[in-house]
Formats: sequence, C-alpha cells, structure tokens
Amino acid sequence: MNPELSATYWEDRYRDSNTPWDIGYISPPLQHYFDQLQDKSIRILIPGAGRAYEAIYLHQQGFDQVWVCDWAKESFQHLQEVAPDFPAEHLIVGDFFDLEMEVDLVVEQTFFCALPGSSRKDYVKKMAQLLASSGKLIGLLFAGEFSQTGPPFGGSEKEYRSLLQTYFEIQQMGLAPDSIKPRLGRELFFAAQRLE
Repeated sequence: MNPELSATYWEDRYRDSNTPWDIGYISPPLQHYFDQLQDKSIRILIPGAGRAYEAIYLHQQGFDQVWVCDWAKESFQHLQEVAPDFPAEHLIVGDFFDLEMEVDLVVEQTFFCALPGSSRKDYVKKMAQLLASSGKLIGLLFAGEFSQTGPPFGGSEKEYRSLLQTYFEIQQMGLAPDSIKPRLGRELFFAAQRLE
C-alpha cells in the first residue's frame, strides 16, 4: 500500500502539523458557493475534511446535516474545539471508499489531490454512489501538475472532465476568480450533477 493511502500516514501529518495545504480558514470560492445555498436542510458530506473549516462555516450558518470524513482522527480536534456542538455522530473517522450513506451535496476540498492517479476513477464512481438523485459534487481542483512527488497530486481540466463525465453532468469548471493569492490562477472551481 502506498503510504499516502494509510491512516497512519495522515494521522502523523496532522500530529506533526505537516499540513501545508491547510490555509487555516474556509476557502473563499467555497464560502461564496455556500452563501448561495437556500435550503439549510440538505445533506452535505465533506470527505478528507481535515480541520474541516468548511464544515465549521456551514454549521455556524445553520446547516445541520453536515458530515465530515477523514482517516485522521487528529484532524477533527480543531472542529471539536471551535464548534463543540457539532454532532459527534457526524464525525466519521475512516476510509471514504467504505462509506455507506446518501447525501445531496459532496464538497471537494484538497481530498482528490491526496489520491494517486490509480484511485481517481474509483473516487468519481464512489461520489456518484453517495449522491442522491440530482445530487451535486462541487469544489476545487488544482489546475496543473506539481514538480515534486505528491501528495498533493495535480492534474488538468481535460483530465478532470474526462473522469467526471462518466457519472456527472459538468455544469461549471473554470479557474476560480476568488482563490487565495498563492492559488490564484492555479485552482479550478467546479460543479457537477450526478447523471440519472
């Protein structure tokens, strides 16, 4: 097994604060998307949630059907400190690929880029399985390859479109105009609806 696919690897990264992808707050493109959502009862899943800034924001805005999943239990410590009333039963410590649930929206934020290329088709298939009819997968993807060996692993818009179109109708994909400065011009915002 690749080290990046083990719970121990990710637990150690959080324990050692070796998390350079962690910007310390909700990503602006995701916040702007969430601010447009009207129905606060929708079921939302954030896989590979890490310190779960997006889940904290949603919870604070009154969304009460938010689940987070991560291999690293350590990563949820921040969420539990900042939002102690976040439902404990909505904290899933485990493998995303083993999840058995149905949600209306899945949020992608630095999870896909943690997976090697060999897992990406499985990721898309699993996302489609988790989503209810007309459910959506939205989020951010890196717009380019990285020179160093991952994780994170990069990719291209062409690759992402090719992967997603098997199970999804891509409604939007393009460079996010409101990315944080270090990522401006380097990440794509996308929204894709599950095909019936």
